[in-house]
Amino acid sequence: MKIWLTRHGQTNLNKKRLMQGLTDEPLNDTGRQQAREVHEKIGDVHFDAVYASPLSRAQETASIVGNVPVDRIIIDERIIEVDFGPYEAQNYYLLGPGMKLYWMAPELFPAPKGVETLQHQIDRSHAFLKELETKSYENVLIVCHGGIIRSMKGYLEDRKNGIVWRPRPQNCEVVVYETENGKHQLLKKI
Repeated sequence: MKIWLTRHGQTNLNKKRLMQGLTDEPLNDTGRQQAREVHEKIGDVHFDAVYASPLSRAQETASIVGNVPVDRIIIDERIIEVDFGPYEAQNYYLLGPGMKLYWMAPELFPAPKGVETLQHQIDRSHAFLKELETKSYENVLIVCHGGIIRSMKGYLEDRKNGIVWRPRPQNCEVVVYETENGKHQLLKKI
């Protein structure tokens, strides 16, 4: 199975450099254009399934990139963005030391009160991927978010700590993995 993993297109909160966890912020025009450009780059790939987070920015991106109507997208709560709690919609650069340290190096610093822990992110995203690997898809598209992608990449790159935290995923960046019999391989980045 080939897993095409991508982050949603740009939103106005992204543009303003605000933490955008569970806020259901839609794509802006730039985000829609990014999704159209990715669709053109990947060409006529037929996706046996298209998965997305419950948030509209992921669903709209999935519809455009996967060339499917929104009602054909499989929504899964386990790939929703990280819950930033009291830091939701706050400026990246004004988070205070606790959140700043956690977001820079979550494997070293604990989540501040009210913020989803790294272990919870790993557990839910890895459970999603393990279940996905039981399916008989040839190509599957997953559209989610910059935070949760880091633990999904950790699983697909067989990282002992369960994450790939750097580099930060860009809007509509696509990473393609192959998974077969529990073994994973990074094929390409688009």
